[in-house]
Amino acid sequence: MFHLDVRRLVAVARREIGAASALLIAALGGMGFLAIADEVAEGETHALDLAVLRALRVEGRPQTLVGPDWLHVAAVDVTALGSVAVLSLIILLAFALLASLRRWGEGVLLLAGAVGGVSISQGLKLVFGRERPDMAYRAVEAVNASFPSGHAMLSAVVFLTLGVLTARFADRRRVKVLAISAAVLLSLLVGASRVYLGVHWASDVLAGWCVGGAWAMACWLLAYLVRRRLKPPSALDAT
Repeated sequence: MFHLDVRRLVAVARREIGAASALLIAALGGMGFLAIADEVAEGETHALDLAVLRALRVEGRPQTLVGPDWLHVAAVDVTALGSVAVLSLIILLAFALLASLRRWGEGVLLLAGAVGGVSISQGLKLVFGRERPDMAYRAVEAVNASFPSGHAMLSAVVFLTLGVLTARFADRRRVKVLAISAAVLLSLLVGASRVYLGVHWASDVLAGWCVGGAWAMACWLLAYLVRRRLKPPSALDAT
């Protein structure tokens, strides 16, 4: 009896730590975005943004990226991972997998997070209407406003949500850590590629990461609260 009680207490503690961590990330992400947005609106980030962009170009030749040719090609490949087309394909495939496993709650969470992320991204772009870097710096084509970076935000939403879901399904701790780490790494690479390719300012990408991470964790928290309400405590302790 004592052994079972200890196991239940440990399970509850782990679950609450996860929820508290998600809430902290959501809060920090939201505050980080508001702080960056305030600086961008006042033009305080322009000098630093321009300095970062110029540091990634050959001096006196803004159209020429620093680094070897293979890095330029890799950056284009990586940045595509954050495009709406690629992320939509990933979401559809992941949803099909979840549906085949009859994990409808997780599937709805993934779809809702992605749709909400697109809506938030487009809404913020309309509100701020920030111009992208000059055409001379751009190595690829880009449309609509610059702030926040849609690629950085949506990749954070989708990859972090998938990482969290994978961690929930996994039994081994190292698999959980790998899933979350891979999600974070992919999000960071996509965002960094946008700055390297000259289609976003560094502050655009930072803001995208902040709001994307906050939205992903907010969706997870909502799903967690709904699950707690719908399932009895005994069932939750067993998961």
